[in-house]
Amino acid sequence: MRTTLAIADDIHRELKALAHQTGVSLTRAANDVLRAGLDHRAGPSLRHRRYREEVADLGEPHVNLDRALAIAARLEDDETFRKLEQRK
Repeated sequence: MRTTLAIADDIHRELKALAHQTGVSLTRAANDVLRAGLDHRAGPSLRHRRYREEVADLGEPHVNLDRALAIAARLEDDETFRKLEQRK
């Protein structure tokens, strides 16, 4: 994403020097520095904590799921008709 930022002269010089030292573009150097700063601010525990989803067995379904989409469409249609009737 492109955006315009006002960067202080001393920071611009440091970014250019870093880009030259590491052999990357100024944009890449700026992104790396910003990312490192944001990672540091968030803290290691928030950044690298893995998400674990708990799984539960819901058993056998009580309805035939082969027609689930048709049932959902019918319910949606019924709700639309109900809302249209209320407008009269």
